[in-house]
Parts: sequence; structure tokens; C-alpha cells
Amino acid sequence: MSNWLLPEYIADALPQEAIRIDQLRRSALDLFRVHGYELVIPPLLEHLDSLLTGSGSDLKLRTFNLIDQLSGRTLGLRADMTPQVTRIDAHLLNRAGTVRLCYCGSVLHTLPASLASSREPIQLGAEFYGYKGIEADIEIIRLMALALKMAGTPASCIDISHVGVFLALIRAAGLDAEAEANILSFLQIKDVSSLRDSCVNISEPYRSAFLRLPELYGDISRISSASSDLPDLPEISLALKTMRHLHEAMPELPLSFDLADLRGYNYHNGIVFAAYYPGFPSAIAFRWAL
Repeated sequence: MSNWLLPEYIADALPQEAIRIDQLRRSALDLFRVHGYELVIPPLLEHLDSLLTGSGSDLKLRTFNLIDQLSGRTLGLRADMTPQVTRIDAHLLNRAGTVRLCYCGSVLHTLPASLASSREPIQLGAEFYGYKGIEADIEIIRLMALALKMAGTPASCIDISHVGVFLALIRAAGLDAEAEANILSFLQIKDVSSLRDSCVNISEPYRSAFLRLPELYGDISRISSASSDLPDLPEISLALKTMRHLHEAMPELPLSFDLADLRGYNYHNGIVFAAYYPGFPSAIAFRWAL
């Protein structure tokens, strides 16, 4: 075996690709700065318990662990910068009012997200803290769309979800943490068969509501369907109202809705969204949080 053979799903960025990546990074961070987002640079590794505070099992499984030769404590190589930036906001800056932060750097995953993915993607993101109004959602979604347009790959679809729907059903059904984690994992990968098995002992109307979530995706009409198909809970009504407001506020963007898309669930209490776009360099991963 060659000594120069890299681990699987790890690759060098050769000059042409490196220049392209650096140009995209600089342009995006400049865009964020113009919109009031301050750059932070978290460390590559932290104590594992700090790095995973508030995270879910999916992030734990994606995080490389090692032992610190100085302290003997377990360290983690970051698999997601979002918890680190949240820590900086809460414990280091600790500012009153709103805080806008941005970041860009490599993260490391134990396994690739797909056959075409790198285990060392570059994560670029913007975070808006301290304001719960829908204006924050609108601002950061538009910022994401601007960044993609600037990069020459406008979003062909921006998927919108709301964790409030899922949380309301969990609370109303009286499910424990283990049941919640199981249902969440099956919804995240849209494994309807396993979801059905995990919901077999849940009382109605909540069992049917969980099974309906993977089917509630598409245009704004899906929100109307959700209003009639899901239990009449105040939290669900508020979440659906928020998504309607987003649709009305941003008619220029290609918004779609997917109530089973709960990526980022462990970091957010509200909107979850992702942009889908063709032809973007596989070394870049966008992460957006509220």
C-alpha cells in the first residue's frame, strides 16, 4: 500500500479547485459581513462533552474521539460548527439583544453523508441569536438565497419545516425520550415502515399524525392539508401560521414545505430549512441556523 494513499472519502484540493473554494469562502463571508454578521473561528477540537452539549445521537456518531495527552480527557474533532458558535454566543460573548455570527471551516465526519460526499466538508454558515420573531427567519433565508446566487448556483428549492409540529405531537402523545429519538430518526430518513412499527402503541390521533408527516411535503397547499389532517393543537396551529407567513413574505424564492424534514432538530426551536442546488462543489456544505 502506498504511504501517500489518503483515507477513504478524504481528498486534496488541487490548485484550480482550491482557488474556487477560497473565492466562494471570501465572497460569502464578505456578504455576511455587509449584512452585519461577525466572523468567529471556533477550534478544530474541544472536550467532547462540551462539543456535544445539546446535540443528538446522529452528531455523536459522526464525531471522531481521541484522548488528550495533557489532561487525559476525551476530545472530539468537530463534525458540526453550529454547537460551537452557539457556545461562543452564550458563554463568551454573552451580549444582550441580538447577535449575528458567521463562520467557515472544515469539519470532520466519521462516515460520509453519501457516496459522493467528503468526510471533510467545509461548513459555511450564519447564525442569528436573540430574536424569536419571524423577521429573523426571513432575514436569514434571504441571506442564504443571496449567497447561493452570488456563488452562481441559485437555489432550485428551499425546503421549509418547523420542529414545533413534531414537538407538539411528542408532548401531546406523552412519549418518553427514547420513543422521541426513535420517531425522529425514522422521520429524518423517511423510513415509513420503521416509523409505522415504532408508532404501533401510540394512541390516536397522534399515531396517525406521525405517520402523516412524511406525506406532507410540496407547495403551500401541503400546509392547508396539514391544518385539516393534524390534531388541533395550539403549537401546531402557530407553526403552520408561521410557514404561511414565510410563503407570503418571500414570493420571489422557491420555497417548498416538508414537515418530516427535521435536520438540525437538536439546535433549533423553530424553522428548519435547507437549500437544494445543482453543480455546487462537493467540498462546500452550507449550514443555516436561527
